[in-house]
Amino acid sequence: MTNIIMHGCNGKMGHVISRLAAADPDVRIVAGIDPNTTAAFGYPVYPTPQDCAQAGVQADVVIDFSIAKAVPALLAFAAQTRIPVVVCTTGLDQAQIQLVQDTAKDTAVLFSANMSLGVNLLVNLVQKAAGVLTGAGFDIEIVEKHHNQKVDAPSGTALYIADSINQALPEHYAYAYDRSKERAKRPVKEIGIHAVRGGTIVGEHDVIFAGQDEILQISHTALSKDIFAVGAVNAAKFLNGKAAGLYNMGHVIG
Repeated sequence: MTNIIMHGCNGKMGHVISRLAAADPDVRIVAGIDPNTTAAFGYPVYPTPQDCAQAGVQADVVIDFSIAKAVPALLAFAAQTRIPVVVCTTGLDQAQIQLVQDTAKDTAVLFSANMSLGVNLLVNLVQKAAGVLTGAGFDIEIVEKHHNQKVDAPSGTALYIADSINQALPEHYAYAYDRSKERAKRPVKEIGIHAVRGGTIVGEHDVIFAGQDEILQISHTALSKDIFAVGAVNAAKFLNGKAAGLYNMGHVIG
């Protein structure tokens, strides 16, 4: 059994994770942390991490799905209590990311650009494909699609995929986001990254390897945000009992 503190429990993803955890016999949410202290799922809710610490709550892992400005206080709590933490909140700035890395010296921290098991398996596959196909002259293009309310482009996941591909290559490939201002042939060492926004698309990512007379495409489609909650719960199970250090979803899928 993995006992969890849910940070951001009354947010949209906090509710999804609480619902999934209630149906999973291997996990239990023992407390929540949220400025809104409504106890919607039966466990006690504390307004701050410090309040949770003062109450003496015992847990194996914290799952964080909150907002960027709330993460530093949570990381201080994790470092103080030595409770491992799964950081799912996105949009962290460089100082906050550095704080994540520093906290991993005191306790286990899992931090990933995308919590979906499928996306992280896709990353594993495209790294292998890039290592084989770029040497054979294949070009790489990434196309991501999201709903019309998403404000950032390209998506953090698209950049995560591109960065992961670059890690697998012997030479760095530049990123091209817009070719409309150039009239030139496509450079060889380039990864095109393109964003589509429309309707209620939850999230689609296509990685295209285009070679001479053949194309390999590896794709992932999110049909609901539940997939990120499933990934977070699996990450919490993985992190239970782990030594201090920085982990990611690649460690979870193995």
